[in-house]
Amino acid sequence: MEVRACAGNMDFARLWLGLLLPLVATLDFSYHHQEEMEVFLKNVAQNYSSITHLHSIGKSVKGRNLWVLVVGRSPKEHRIGIPEFKYVANMHGDETVGRELLLHLIDYLVTHDGKDLEVTSLINNTRIHIMPSMNPDGFEAVKKPDCFYSNGRENGNFYDLNRNFPDAFESNNVSRQPETVAVMEWLKTEPFVLSANLHGGALVASYPFDNGIPATGTLHSRSLTPDDDVFHYLANTYASRNPNMKGDQCKNKMNFPDGITNGYSWYPLKGGMQDYNYIWAQCFEITLELSCCKYPREEKLPTFWNLNKASLIEYIKQVHLGVKGQVFDQSGNPLPNVIVEVQDRKHICPYRTNKFGEYYLLLLPGPYTLNVTIPGHRPYLTKVIIPQKSQDFSALKKDILFPVREQLDPIPVSNPPCPRIPLYRNWPSHSAATKPSLFLFLVTLFHILFK
Repeated sequence: MEVRACAGNMDFARLWLGLLLPLVATLDFSYHHQEEMEVFLKNVAQNYSSITHLHSIGKSVKGRNLWVLVVGRSPKEHRIGIPEFKYVANMHGDETVGRELLLHLIDYLVTHDGKDLEVTSLINNTRIHIMPSMNPDGFEAVKKPDCFYSNGRENGNFYDLNRNFPDAFESNNVSRQPETVAVMEWLKTEPFVLSANLHGGALVASYPFDNGIPATGTLHSRSLTPDDDVFHYLANTYASRNPNMKGDQCKNKMNFPDGITNGYSWYPLKGGMQDYNYIWAQCFEITLELSCCKYPREEKLPTFWNLNKASLIEYIKQVHLGVKGQVFDQSGNPLPNVIVEVQDRKHICPYRTNKFGEYYLLLLPGPYTLNVTIPGHRPYLTKVIIPQKSQDFSALKKDILFPVREQLDPIPVSNPPCPRIPLYRNWPSHSAATKPSLFLFLVTLFHILFK
């Protein structure tokens, strides 16, 4: 009772403190080029230093910083029990709406902390990483904005960054680009749980897999993960709160009645970022296509913000789905690199505890059996029931004491935990892995040319 009262007093104090904090100069609804974006981000980091941390995860081909702003109560480092979330935008330089939406999301979060209870609770219980532009060179290369295609789609070396990651289904022997390498290294440094990358040119929330084999459903024009129910829910969470993401909103484009689609069902692609996140970084990521026009006129930006604000906030909250906790030995020491998965939904690259012995599993309400595995020991099974209504801004907490009395040898840690090779290569009928139907072939060809 005293703890709850103390927490309530802290939130009340933050509300008052929020009224006294300096405000960032009003962010206008226009396109912000690299220098303007940097000025804004640095001002935010300076004026809200207690809840933000600005850093560059690397540089683009042409030497521009790949900025990430972190928002949270402990912005500079991970805290046990606080899940890591990220948004990435402008992966294709000519798809610009997401870039501006994330700048306005930053502005909204920092200016509403201490004033809005939902935002304050979100910042209290989540560490939010926001990268407004993964491809600043491409953005700056666009000289004549166009709704369908501009020369800024690719990076400075003319590579499509969303075809540049290792692929789990077939070899992707392309030259790995600096922006891609920077993101891959970034994923090693943070135990991300949930993510979305923001694109343009359609109106739909697309979820993994983007590539596949018959065993994942490609003979039925789809490719499903073991967590398809969760991904379907996540995509719907975003799309259902954006009134534009339903029905045939984009002329001459595919119709997505519910505003969501499986990536492979839409069109297969190799080397995509969302599949890489899910398989090698233990991070659930979806792709958000947020505008029919890739580079719309800037006077339309306020409308895009109003349509997406609720979805952007609600999607972050989903990082608190399911169950989380730590795995300990009999002496109470946290155990890193232990496999913790749900029976009957095992991943091709098993999900493991981080260096703090933590695990995070995004799950919908219902009963599950967790399988905890340490090499050389019998698996430990434990049951968990995810309640219909989760706790506010927290997944169900379940710590696990691994039942072995003898001293456990250190578990070798590798990062990433699996080699970056086509892990599905040895599955049955791999030769037919990416042989889509004629319809899928035509859709793929269309998107190569126009998307």
